[in-house]
Amino acid sequence: MLAVGGYFSGRGAVRDLGHRSLVRAGLGRSLYAGAASASDPSGCCHSAFSFFTGCLTAARKIVKPLKTNLLHIKNMVCPRCVEAVHSLLERAGYRPKAVSLGVAELDEATPADPEALAPLLHAAGFELLRGRAEQLTEQIKSTLAEYLEHLRTARSPLTTSAFLTDRFAATYSHLSKVFSRTAHLTIEKYLIRLKIERVKELLSYGELTLNQIADQMRYSSGQHLSNQFRQVTGYSVSEFRRLMTPERMSLDALA
Repeated sequence: MLAVGGYFSGRGAVRDLGHRSLVRAGLGRSLYAGAASASDPSGCCHSAFSFFTGCLTAARKIVKPLKTNLLHIKNMVCPRCVEAVHSLLERAGYRPKAVSLGVAELDEATPADPEALAPLLHAAGFELLRGRAEQLTEQIKSTLAEYLEHLRTARSPLTTSAFLTDRFAATYSHLSKVFSRTAHLTIEKYLIRLKIERVKELLSYGELTLNQIADQMRYSSGQHLSNQFRQVTGYSVSEFRRLMTPERMSLDALA
């Protein structure tokens, strides 16, 4: 856009702008050729367009794809996902330094081109996140999965808001707004769905009573859990237990 602005300020301005900012990038020849044609009074609009497109074409030839060593990946919900992504990156020729839920860090010697890596991840059921809001939302989801374990093991568990603000350098209000806008679901409702999926898992094992599960998941009572279970799933706990093939959802499908 600067080049176009310079052009309409006159041929001299174009030459000066090109010399200062574009010649070093290898665009000098295209710039001067465009400026020369722009001085032709027989077709100034056509010349301006030709000059602008000429600069863009030359820029595309020399600008290399933006690479990164930090990847934010959607649909990583368990340790097996971490192993799968780690293996996928190695097979693709990268050197992963650390892979955790939602995040992969590559060695500085093997940065990744997101455009080239995205199809590989997609074929394996994952998705490369590029926007900051999407990245933050996935990090919140991963942290909420950790929060379930915190609820189960902590003697005096933190509230959801305290747990999240402790993990992120942001207010709960900000986290909540970003999450709701990106996931089209509130943090509170997502956490409820997450808890119910965990309850389904525990029920399918048949090792704990409903009250024991309610206590483990920090429900006030078995009845409270039962009511919420019906609200989310559409059927009662006893109906779920009678199902021959319990209907469970993968965590990446919760929102």
